[in-house]
Amino acid sequence: METTLQNDRERQLWKQAKKRVGFKGQLVAYLIVNTFLWILWYLGDSEESGSFLKHTPWPLWCTLGWGVGLVFSFFDAYVLNKPAAIEKEFERLKDKI
Repeated sequence: METTLQNDRERQLWKQAKKRVGFKGQLVAYLIVNTFLWILWYLGDSEESGSFLKHTPWPLWCTLGWGVGLVFSFFDAYVLNKPAAIEKEFERLKDKI
C-alpha cells in the first residue's frame, strides 16, 4: 500500500510540475506577444480621436482578455495545490485515529 501511495504522489507531483512549466511558457508568450502589440500600437497610432473606444489603445483588450486566462492558469498551477491539500487532510485524519 505504501508503494501505491508513493506512486500516486509522484503522479500528482508530475501533473503539478507540468502545470507550472506550462504556466511559465504561457507567461513568456504573453509578455512577448503583448510587448509586440503595444509597440505596434505605439508606432502605428498617429490618429487622435475624441471617442472613448477609438482613444482606448486596442492592445488593452488583448492584454486584459489574455491576462484573465493567465490568472486562472496561475491559480491552477500555484495556489490550488490539490496534492498538498489532499496530503494535509490525510495526515489530519490519520492523527485523529
